[in-house]
Amino acid sequence: MELRHLRYFVAVAEERNFTRAAERLHIAQPPLSRQIQQLEEDLGVVLIEKGVRPLRLTEAGAFFLAHARTLLAQVRDLRTMTQRIGKLERTLSVGFVASTLYGLLPDIIRRYRERHPEVDIALHEMTTVEQLKALKEGRIDVGFGRLKSADPSIRRIRLREEPMVVALFPGHRLAAGEGGLRLTELVHEALLVYPKAPRPSFADQVLAAFSDVNLTPEHVTEVRELQIAMGLVAAGQGIAIVPESVQGMHHRNVVYRPLDEPHAVSPIFFSVRHMDRSPELENILAAVYAVYDDHGIAHCGEKL
Repeated sequence: MELRHLRYFVAVAEERNFTRAAERLHIAQPPLSRQIQQLEEDLGVVLIEKGVRPLRLTEAGAFFLAHARTLLAQVRDLRTMTQRIGKLERTLSVGFVASTLYGLLPDIIRRYRERHPEVDIALHEMTTVEQLKALKEGRIDVGFGRLKSADPSIRRIRLREEPMVVALFPGHRLAAGEGGLRLTELVHEALLVYPKAPRPSFADQVLAAFSDVNLTPEHVTEVRELQIAMGLVAAGQGIAIVPESVQGMHHRNVVYRPLDEPHAVSPIFFSVRHMDRSPELENILAAVYAVYDDHGIAHCGEKL
């Protein structure tokens, strides 16, 4: 059994069709069918049910697919990490969701640069979903995102739980007042959520906060990105629930009030390829914890 057998089988299983899999792999269909047959003969088990359309895996085939994907992901990780170690220049590509840029991410990057000036850092704004894809493709080395993921090829560390706050136009009836707001006070408001795509996204975290207390916002408008949501808030077109770090985006026509809802939090995740333990990643994680300690923010302290 060779790596090509794994790639061929995964393509067939994902496409559920030999013709489409052959096109995806840029090979003819007969050789592909022979390779899958050789794989089954080598394993001594049937992986694909015979004479069934659409194509369906046997129980052994489903088991083999899950582990084949993991092995191929590890091979991609090994290739990317070896290439990085082999380069004379030390680089670190960082993906981040926009809201973290208004929080402590700039402090973290600055701290890392001060400690490791020999490393060239590239920053890329992208959603959490885009970060996971970029990590697997080797386009970034680490991602700072907000969504959970069960992808076996990605290692994720939950750094902290960031409270959510409410962004309002200064003339809004709820803009003034003491203490935090409750979600029951917001359920009838025009709620702006972001990003509209790709999903799942932070928008789903906000809607889940309502759902957790058996509430459904009456008026929800999805917008493309955080900056648009804040611009619409400033224009008096609605309210937005955002991570508290967004308060760093100073806008003269936006005020913030805390949410008096303990469950209304947004996690920040540190994501890397599962096998990657390079010094650059260890060092930036150390910079994260150092900045959190400076600001008195509780964190997990988990290591790679």
